[in-house]
Amino acid sequence: MTDPTPQPGAPERREKPALSARGPSAASARRQAFSVVLAIELWERFGFYGMQAVLTLFMVETLHMREVEANLMLGSLGMLIYTLPVVGGYIGDRLTGTRPTLLAGALGLTAGYGMLALSISQRHLFLPALALIALSNGLFKPNAGTLVRRIFAGDSAALDAAFTLYYMSINVGSTVSMLLMPWLQLRFGAGVAFLACALGLLMGVGYYLWRQPLLTRFFSHSPAGRQSHRRPLALWQWGLLIGALLVLWAGSVLVLRDAALARFCVIGATLGLLVLWAVLYRRVPGCEKAGLALTYLLCLETVAYQVFYQQMQTSLTLFALRGVDGTFYLGHWPVFTMSAAQFQALNPIWIMIFSPILAWLYHRAARRGHETGPALKIAIGYGCVALGFLLWWQAARTATTLVSPWVMVAGYGIVSLGELLTIGLGLAIVARYAPARLSALLMGGLFLLWGAGMYVGSLVANLAALPIGAGEATGPHFYAPLFHTLFLGASGLCLLVVLLLPLARRLERLHAEASRRADRENV
Repeated sequence: MTDPTPQPGAPERREKPALSARGPSAASARRQAFSVVLAIELWERFGFYGMQAVLTLFMVETLHMREVEANLMLGSLGMLIYTLPVVGGYIGDRLTGTRPTLLAGALGLTAGYGMLALSISQRHLFLPALALIALSNGLFKPNAGTLVRRIFAGDSAALDAAFTLYYMSINVGSTVSMLLMPWLQLRFGAGVAFLACALGLLMGVGYYLWRQPLLTRFFSHSPAGRQSHRRPLALWQWGLLIGALLVLWAGSVLVLRDAALARFCVIGATLGLLVLWAVLYRRVPGCEKAGLALTYLLCLETVAYQVFYQQMQTSLTLFALRGVDGTFYLGHWPVFTMSAAQFQALNPIWIMIFSPILAWLYHRAARRGHETGPALKIAIGYGCVALGFLLWWQAARTATTLVSPWVMVAGYGIVSLGELLTIGLGLAIVARYAPARLSALLMGGLFLLWGAGMYVGSLVANLAALPIGAGEATGPHFYAPLFHTLFLGASGLCLLVVLLLPLARRLERLHAEASRRADRENV
């Protein structure tokens, strides 16, 4: 499960270690500060992915929305979730500060989950609740990542380890909630599940407020804290900021409500980004053009994975509802049962299994001088995606009754491996090949493209949406054509990336030569 955490703003400058003091006391203060951020991040992901796990079935079964409408709305929500962190990062960096913006985002998310619970009886609250969740996520995510970076500023090894734990907390929180919330939904109703999401995050906020003096004390003695100090906003500036956020909230409601407006925003934002890319390419020095062109190429290659990722929340969840047996058997003995929504938890589980294995393989290959370039990894990733949807297609096509849940386990495992080899490399691609002064801008653009990819994924999911008037007795065969289309699409992408490998390798060679020349000139 790849998490939307863009880091907008000015390119990060080298900072001194966070505490000038050395020894156990400094290390202990750093660990304590990090534990506060890690805890609220875990609870925030617990609430967010728990909400996501039950949202599709809530929309279709409780609110009785048509599947076409629900899929498009989920695509619009995904687009907002991936693009609004750019706004939240700017507010945290330039206006209110990192910690107040993070706290405001957490409180907004809590309120959004509560509004979702109320929307069962007050339907008019549903769209404002989703819009508030998207906006609050935009305030929270980039600033949580920024806090981690500032805590470990100047210590690259510790920063890598911290982000490893940080990423693991995301998957732990999402796995637990994706298993728990669907169970609560089945047992007590969706309202209880949404309230549990709100309660979990409220506990995270309470812990954060209780332990916030640790952060305050830590940053008051750190260069990173002093450098990030800014003058407080005047009253009229607060008024403008709150007004702008209210307008953005209302605009998000309109985007979720109007499919045509959402489509216009996706197309307009994507075209605007491509124009910006062209302008940047013309303006950079010749020695940076190869690296920037390679960044563009590889980023575009990763975007298509979001089309397949979006199926987990849409078509794959509905396939599990109508075409998959939820009871796992070993031989003839039942072992345990999963509901349709709980199958989504297989994604973070497989991510946690594969991540350390891939990291070990990458380090081993690098030590032996056989490092695999990102372009080839992306090609292998789409090959994995194709294999996963081939498995689902064959299972749906040949099923005589319900599909075995072990097919879902295997399919999610293969596709999750593809995730790590495609969008899992996205931010590393920007950091590796793009000019440092443009990295924040390009990362924000990459997340915008990923949001557009999720919207397209919802359009694709509608190829298997139930028509108006159709019954609920649809079996696994109904989803076979969609999985066949997705298998062919992933296979075509794999072939395309392979055909572009010579171009990627040529650009990588030119970038390496330009970097070596620059290093010699700086000596």
